[in-house]
Amino acid sequence: MQSDAELVNAVLGGNKRAFEVLVKRYERPIRAIALDVLCDYHLASDVSQDAFVTAYENLSGLRKPAAFGAWLMKITRRCAIDWARRKRDGTGLESVIRPSIHNPDGHLDEEKQWLLAAVVKLPKGEKQVIMLRYFSGHSVQEVADILGRSVGTVTKQLSRAHKRLRNILERSER
Repeated sequence: MQSDAELVNAVLGGNKRAFEVLVKRYERPIRAIALDVLCDYHLASDVSQDAFVTAYENLSGLRKPAAFGAWLMKITRRCAIDWARRKRDGTGLESVIRPSIHNPDGHLDEEKQWLLAAVVKLPKGEKQVIMLRYFSGHSVQEVADILGRSVGTVTKQLSRAHKRLRNILERSER
């Protein structure tokens, strides 16, 4: 498997297929970052595409090709925050990040909306692991790798997040 630095240098040398490899490598974690900010899968997919386009267009400005992943994650977070700011309609950010997960019929799935609304209330670290683990489908090992944490830390954060989610959901039922 080629390193990020090798792939970046190949892209800069004119090999567009190398960028496809980078996209495949990072599409899930990038979507998870956008989902963390926007709480809308479809918008997160759009923002992810924008982030990849931005990265491709600015690749020659990347000083450390080995840091491509971290650089792309910063671009993604910036793109998602910028999108949320542009779409704000005066009623606050809540209207922008309101969960809008749809079922196959295109109707809002109230149960998923309720769950995602609870996830948004978690502390940042716990929210990240929940989003990556359950909304993006990564294994615990993959979540640890993406976030640069140990498997034990991610497992503990998932456990805490489950407990907090249970409390949040129980309070919202009352």
